[in-house]
Amino acid sequence: MVITLDMYASAGVGVAALLLGMLLTRKIPFLRRYCIPAPVSGGLIVSLLTLVLYIIAGVECKFDGTVKDLCMMLFFTSVGFQCDLKELRKGGRPLIVLTALVAVLIIVQNFISLGIAKGLGLDPLVGMAAGSIPMSGGHGTSGGFSPLLEEMGLTGASSITMAAATFGLVAGSLLGGPLGEALIRRHHLAEPSSPGNVLVSVEAGEASASARQVRSLSKEDAFRGYLVGACMLMIAMALGSGVSKLLALTGITFPTYFGSLLAACALRNIVGISPKWTSRLNVAEVVSIGDISLQLFLGMAMASLRLWELASLALPLALILAAQVAFMALYAAFVAFPLLGRNYDGAVMVSGLCGFGLGATPNAMANMSAVCFKYRYAVNPFIVVPIIGAMFLDIINTGVITIFLNLIH
Repeated sequence: MVITLDMYASAGVGVAALLLGMLLTRKIPFLRRYCIPAPVSGGLIVSLLTLVLYIIAGVECKFDGTVKDLCMMLFFTSVGFQCDLKELRKGGRPLIVLTALVAVLIIVQNFISLGIAKGLGLDPLVGMAAGSIPMSGGHGTSGGFSPLLEEMGLTGASSITMAAATFGLVAGSLLGGPLGEALIRRHHLAEPSSPGNVLVSVEAGEASASARQVRSLSKEDAFRGYLVGACMLMIAMALGSGVSKLLALTGITFPTYFGSLLAACALRNIVGISPKWTSRLNVAEVVSIGDISLQLFLGMAMASLRLWELASLALPLALILAAQVAFMALYAAFVAFPLLGRNYDGAVMVSGLCGFGLGATPNAMANMSAVCFKYRYAVNPFIVVPIIGAMFLDIINTGVITIFLNLIH
């Protein structure tokens, strides 16, 4: 029996998962201590309930992704508005270092999966199906490469890659926050801050001290600010739709949100030529809307996980995935963190690296948000990580996957 939820019901379940997670985070010290994002904890409980329903009663819940996809688009468009290239130049080294770390991570992920598959006498394509395609690529890259893997002879490639991507999504969310928090505590990089102070800096989303000041606004002024912010997001998304169509002509698969992110970035920097016009972009309000959208997106994404797909994984595939998680933890703690400077920004970026190294860029942002909510906002990670996750990650991953597929066949 299949229960199909329309977009309103699906969104409602996602919101309920988010609210449940917020309640759990408030009541359970473990979740606060290890920076587990609220939508992850609440969403996992909801997905576990759907798993029990599937096992006991044979009932499968299908969720509509319309509102979820809209929230994802809003979030990444808001990220584009934070891409001030003048500020990005100041953090140039972390961008270069983290991009190099991602490239190495992608290559090693494929070597790990292929090595274990060969050692167990499996088809190398099974190794590719559990390598960087689902790990760094997530569900999007899995959906894009599954047909190719099936054409090359791997039966059930879609089920394998999607199940592995689901596993990675959960693992990346559960690993990133606790690891970043542990590095901060071990190296005494920051002290916990009050939620009010953290939210002020997060909503400002700017490097300048003046942008982080608490502003006293009337309700009408606040409404106008958020209205302008929402309009700017819609305009950027409309322009991004055209940009995405142009990108599709290149023959390279880009994330659906990439066009809107580029359009928002262009708007921010073109308008930003004049300081007078920059203030009218209402970036603070745009970032607030984006942060809300991120929480809603993850709540819906985690609640709609099909956990029973993980139960179908054979032992060899489970071994490959466990090895991927173990390598990610060691790589992030002992290679990435030292190269990123052993500082607070580095620890925050490490939590993000775990997010998109095993799951997806929204998980990276949620991991970093959870860490920063406990301590303080960090400007560079929230500029560098989304750009790498949206721009360089998929380009590098596509190239590496193509090379490996050609080498094994």
